Amino acid sequence: MSRLFPLMYSIVGVTCAGIGVVAALSTGHDTLQPILVGAAAGAMIGVVPSWLIARRLLSA
Repeated sequence: MSRLFPLMYSIVGVTCAGIGVVAALSTGHDTLQPILVGAAAGAMIGVVPSWLIARRLLSA
């Protein structure tokens, strides 16, 4: 699990961070702070799905 989780997070975390940035830009917040907050929130949200996916793949 320790080797699979970072690999999954590198995919899922970046995707969720990108979704956060797109959400910030779509709502009209085009300054640096809302974009960084959206990216950070997406990156933090991506931890749980990455862990769940890695756990599922190892148990399969």
